[in-house]
Amino acid sequence: MGNPGEKQSIAPSSSVGRVVIDEIRHAPVLGLIVFVPVVILLERIFPDRHTLLFLASVVAIVPLAALLSRATEAVAAKTGDAVGGLLNATLGNLTELVISLAALQAGQYLLVKASLAGAIVTNTLFMLGGSFLLGGLKHHVQEFNRVNARFQACLLFLATIAVLVPSLISEVDQPPALDVSQKLSLGLAILLIAVYALGMLFSLRTHRELFASVSHAEEDEKLWPLGLSIAILVVVTLLVALVSEIFVGSVQAAAEHLGMTPAFVGFIVVALVGAAAEMTTAFSAARANRLDLSIGIALGSAAQIALFVAPVLVLVSYFIGPEPMTLQFWQGAVTMMIVATLAATLLSNGGRGAWYAGVMALALYAIFAFTLFVLPPTNPS
Repeated sequence: MGNPGEKQSIAPSSSVGRVVIDEIRHAPVLGLIVFVPVVILLERIFPDRHTLLFLASVVAIVPLAALLSRATEAVAAKTGDAVGGLLNATLGNLTELVISLAALQAGQYLLVKASLAGAIVTNTLFMLGGSFLLGGLKHHVQEFNRVNARFQACLLFLATIAVLVPSLISEVDQPPALDVSQKLSLGLAILLIAVYALGMLFSLRTHRELFASVSHAEEDEKLWPLGLSIAILVVVTLLVALVSEIFVGSVQAAAEHLGMTPAFVGFIVVALVGAAAEMTTAFSAARANRLDLSIGIALGSAAQIALFVAPVLVLVSYFIGPEPMTLQFWQGAVTMMIVATLAATLLSNGGRGAWYAGVMALALYAIFAFTLFVLPPTNPS
């Protein structure tokens, strides 16, 4: 009786070891995991080498994103694509939330708002477009649940309208006082959080049958055990948060040294780095013909940022910020968010995806990125 017990106690550790070895063998990018302790040591030894810390933290996030992707795929296979997409969006947005909290505490409201707007546009155009493109290159036509796509797009549209209102009232002949804008933003933040909570109740509880996946997943890849996946999700999420803090502390000085403006850094660089984990999962899911999961991650993450992360930052700013943050964005950011939302709605309305739909979404994202790079907002609020 003793030998079986000994085998049971040894099996989990040996299983973890085999998983790690197999993953590094099949995904060499995981070898970059050594940059995680490297960037932590560099931050201790050379805290003023901002450009070096910036580049090292970006590299360190890549293998963490890959691990997060694999673990989330395993959990999504057990829970379904709707819950899996929500889980990945939540964990992926944790990076964005950590980055924004650090910038909020430092009073860098332009960076916070640019990263929020950029995350919404990046998820709805770059991530969704990349999923359509990569999935379409492997599969001629892919089908997905139109109800889920429309639902996420409607939530996102509602949130962009809520952001549009404070921005519009600042353009009237007699702009309201700052305290009025702060009160309006506070009320809208509470409303958006309530709408998001009810939306989760609707999609995951009362009408979850409407959000069932119609994709036909390929089972050519062995998934991790559920317990191991959850453990890796927790550990990797903590490491991502740690590396993100180093990234935030170095991004501004590094951006100036590299000739990038604060608006471009927040809208493009921070958004892409913050969404690295989600993109890895969304792209691999699309290649595996699980486009429902990809759309759930892309649009679900964008909706979560607009309906939950941004309102939470407004509430938290009353406690950790120099002054309360408002939902008043500069006009260019609001325009890009609305256009991105409408584009995502049109591209996902048919329930079928092909590679050229991804090309159009990526082209629109490139237009926005190039515009911000050469002509950043001159008077953001």
